[in-house]
Amino acid sequence: MDDGQMRALIQRTLDAKLAWARDNSPEAYRELSSLNFRERHQIAGAVYESIRGLGVLGQIIADPDITEVMINGYQDIFVERAGRLTKLENHFESRQELETIITKFVSQSGRVVNESEPIVDTHLEDGSRVNVVMPPVALNGPIVTIRRFPKEAMTVEKLIGYGSITPEVARVLEMLVRARYNIFVSGGTGSGKTTFLNALSNFIPRDERIITIEDSAELQIKHIDNLVRLETRNAGPDGSGAITIRDLIKSSLRMRPDRIVVGEVRGGEALDMLQAMNTGHDGSLSTGHANSTLDMLSRLETMVLQGAAGLPLEAIRQQIGSAVDVVVHLSRLRDKSRKTMEIVEILGYDQGSRTYRTNPLYEFREEPESSKDRVIGRLARTDNPMVNTQKLENAGIRQKI
Repeated sequence: MDDGQMRALIQRTLDAKLAWARDNSPEAYRELSSLNFRERHQIAGAVYESIRGLGVLGQIIADPDITEVMINGYQDIFVERAGRLTKLENHFESRQELETIITKFVSQSGRVVNESEPIVDTHLEDGSRVNVVMPPVALNGPIVTIRRFPKEAMTVEKLIGYGSITPEVARVLEMLVRARYNIFVSGGTGSGKTTFLNALSNFIPRDERIITIEDSAELQIKHIDNLVRLETRNAGPDGSGAITIRDLIKSSLRMRPDRIVVGEVRGGEALDMLQAMNTGHDGSLSTGHANSTLDMLSRLETMVLQGAAGLPLEAIRQQIGSAVDVVVHLSRLRDKSRKTMEIVEILGYDQGSRTYRTNPLYEFREEPESSKDRVIGRLARTDNPMVNTQKLENAGIRQKI
């Protein structure tokens, strides 16, 4: 059956149950006949979701206002709306039902989760990012964390509307992307790194060849015709067949990319990413977890050492200093809003002082009117002129930043 036929069968069955109750059970008939049209529709939808969809989970993610879903065992479900966490009354009927649904969406994306492989990262059909942790690792039952993404790709105009950046900053970022500066977007968990990367990608010229590399596909680049999307793969049951971000970066270099966009750098693949940036693949974009711009550079050092422990630290720092042009740092503030905290130009690494030379271009400045529950401020231009303007000049952009 297709989906339409399945829905029709469920509706016919519901009507048949009502007719049976009318003839055989007056008490049941009174209860069923008291349901209005909306309630009957909800019942039919719940039955359909339990067969073809994701059961209770399918009903939850149908709510467009929910941005995050946290399932702590089959009885406890928490959701995030507008930055606020609440616990739902809905829950799964049993642990078995939750495990069946997990198996369903994990297998649809070609992945496996079981006792021998209890942790998996995957995505749902709508693009939502999913992390699953199963027993015996998870002590209180299967744990599912889902990060929702808007169906419409994030745009710079929306970021301006949310107050994350200003129109002036948007114009500067557009010039930097078009001039092929290598840009890292850093920030903590939930700060909006992937969302911001989606918005930045809108500035990439349409006639370029772009290769995106991700653990689980989240980026929504719509306007590029020559687009190649690559996704990692976990090892099979026999422990073989894994394809890592590092493998994909190496392969992408043979695909004649104009730019490489890596959803998130978190391990030894940082070395390959930096080498790509230093060998003619300017304009590359990526994200990373960090608490500040300098912390992002320090974390890159650690990630490179994970993949090449024998490299001298000074050589790694020189590589980072020459590869990364700009770091955009994001943060989730105390009022749950997501803001761009700073945009910093990286001028290289100074061997004498053993420090990175940085040039802050924009900084978030909080206003005195801010309170505990509401942060008021703006991303303000510093007095520092941009130093590395060669790529702007090469791109024919004469406007000063």
